[in-house]
Amino acid sequence: MARRVYICGIDTSSLPKITQEESMRLLKKIKAGDEQAKDYYVYCNMRLVLSVAQRFVSCKENMDDIFQVGCVGLLKAVDNFDISLNVQFSTYAVPMIIGEIKRFLRDSSAMRVSRSLRDTAYMVLKSKEKLQESRNEEVGLEEVAHDLNLTIREVYDAIDAISTPLSLDDSFFTDGDEEMRLDEHIADNEHSIDKWIDHTDLLDAIKNLDERERQILNLRYFIGKTQMEVSDSVGISQAQVSRLEKNALEHIKKSL
Repeated sequence: MARRVYICGIDTSSLPKITQEESMRLLKKIKAGDEQAKDYYVYCNMRLVLSVAQRFVSCKENMDDIFQVGCVGLLKAVDNFDISLNVQFSTYAVPMIIGEIKRFLRDSSAMRVSRSLRDTAYMVLKSKEKLQESRNEEVGLEEVAHDLNLTIREVYDAIDAISTPLSLDDSFFTDGDEEMRLDEHIADNEHSIDKWIDHTDLLDAIKNLDERERQILNLRYFIGKTQMEVSDSVGISQAQVSRLEKNALEHIKKSL
C-alpha cells in the first residue's frame, strides 16, 4: 500500500502510475502541443518530485516550498526532454529537479557563498569519496587537502561554507535521552545574561556614589593602589580613605 503523504494539498498516494509505454505515448502528445497531456503527465510524475524533495528534509525551508520548486524542475524537464534519445524520463528529470531545488536553497539562504568556494567544496567531497573507495576506510580532511594540493584551512573553509547553519533554538538529545536546546549546551558562562545583568546593576550603583567615593573605588579596585597610596594621591588621611571606601561599598551592597 502506498504511503499517504499530503504536500501542497496533494495526497501523493492517490497519484496515478503510468507504464513506460504510456509515458512515451504522452510525451509524444506533449511534443505535438497537447497541453492536456502535459498537465496529466506532470501530475503523474509528482511522486518523482516528492522522492527527490525528501532528500532535502533536513533543510530549514518549508517542505511545501521545496516540493513546489521541484515541480518547476519537473516542468522544465518535460519541456526539454528529447524523446528521440533512448533514455527514461526519470533519468533525465531527477538531476533537473535536484538542480532547481539546490538553486532555490542557495538563492534563499541568508549567507551567500561564492561559486569558487562551492566548486572547491564539491572537489573536496569528490576527492574524499574517491579516497575512501580506494582505501575502504574513513579518510581525514588532511589527506584530502594533500590530494587536491590545498591547505587544510582552504578545505575546512570550503566544507564550512556549504554546511547548513544551525539555530540556537535547535534541539538535540543527550545520551540520556534528555532534550536540550543548542544555546543551553554551548552557553558562554563568562558572558552569561546573569553576569551581564549583575555588571549593569553594579555600574548603576557606582554612578549613584558621590565623586570622591567613585574616585577612591577606582584607585583601590581598578588601578590597584593601597589605602596609603590613595591617601597620598587624593590628599586625605588613610583613615578618611578607609571610611569613604567602607561607606561606598555598603551603599553598593544595598543597591544590589
